[in-house]
Amino acid sequence: MDFKAIAMGLAFALMWSSAFTSARMIVADAPPMAALALRFLVSGLIGVGIALAVGQSWRLSRAQWRATLIFGLCQNALYLGLNFVAMQWVQASVASIIASTMPLMVAGLGWAVFGDRVRPLGVAGLGAGVVGVAIIMGARLSGGVDPVGMALCFAGALALSIATLSVRGAASGGNVMMIVGLQMFVGAAILASASAAIETWEVTWSARLVWAFLYTTLIPGVLATWVWFKLVGRIGAVKAATFHFLNPFFGVAIAALVLGERLGALDLLGVAVIAGGILAVQLSKQA
Repeated sequence: MDFKAIAMGLAFALMWSSAFTSARMIVADAPPMAALALRFLVSGLIGVGIALAVGQSWRLSRAQWRATLIFGLCQNALYLGLNFVAMQWVQASVASIIASTMPLMVAGLGWAVFGDRVRPLGVAGLGAGVVGVAIIMGARLSGGVDPVGMALCFAGALALSIATLSVRGAASGGNVMMIVGLQMFVGAAILASASAAIETWEVTWSARLVWAFLYTTLIPGVLATWVWFKLVGRIGAVKAATFHFLNPFFGVAIAALVLGERLGALDLLGVAVIAGGILAVQLSKQA
């Protein structure tokens, strides 16, 4: 792995982790599903525009359309939608920690459901991830964190894990940026419909809201996605996924620095254990 790949991986992990802090700012002043639907609409227009500019086609294979619809539903509408709703009640650091366990969920479900082989190092990593989550969630629940919000975050991570396993390899064959843009349109349509049915559209306009929305749309929404696919193309998906072990650290650090969220000793211990578990799982895949 060369220096450029390391820099790209660090940049992706930092941008991905920062999305929870900016999302927390957005949901404080705007209805979460409506705001996220608008974000997906803008990001989708940008993604499709870039795809058309570089010559990518709307003509996708059946497997690619399946991947587009599944990820539009599970990643955008369920995973991010549930996280946005949950962050009305839970801290950004809690949401980022739970979301960062997704690679562990994918490995565990692949092992239990699809019979994927997991090496001893991977099994140890899965066990460490469970212990780390138990440490953090036990401390947070005793400290009064909203259990419903936590449940929504876990449900979102599980939805994305199931989607990841169900479309393995389906997005191959080119037109990657077109798929990224189209799946954002799927998420936008679903969330806009849900928002119109159950949300009250009340917005408290502020400079912080505008900047947080623009940042979330352009940086985690478009730039991080582009960096991720470039990184996967450079070093492969398995090696690229190793950088996910940084997400718990970056997520809690950014939330603490920007939002002033407090971190206890058990939070830091749990984050370290989860990060170690993610790294062990990913290294076991490279063996």
